[in-house]
Amino acid sequence: MQVLTVLYPEPTDRAAFAEYYRSTHLPLCAQLPGVQDITYALDVCEPGEGPYYAIFRATFADEAAMGAALASPEGRAVEADVPNYASGGAIVIPHAAESFPLG
Repeated sequence: MQVLTVLYPEPTDRAAFAEYYRSTHLPLCAQLPGVQDITYALDVCEPGEGPYYAIFRATFADEAAMGAALASPEGRAVEADVPNYASGGAIVIPHAAESFPLG
């Protein structure tokens, strides 16, 4: 499995970030070809108490699928949209992941 993790430092306006992120950016992410799962968290830390405000995670079958998704028109639209809400920037971490069986 290939994972795209995005860490968002504290934005200028948390409410504006959350509104735009949920109503505009996440629907764009959902259009990525081959995306299998999307999870996210906002308000990860209280203002001034941690380095990140939000975390995003999208999973793909493999590295090739993620690469194709990010290179697609939908992937370019997702990337171009980031400055519209992420005033604190974004740290993008593509990586492989393995599952650990429980029980």
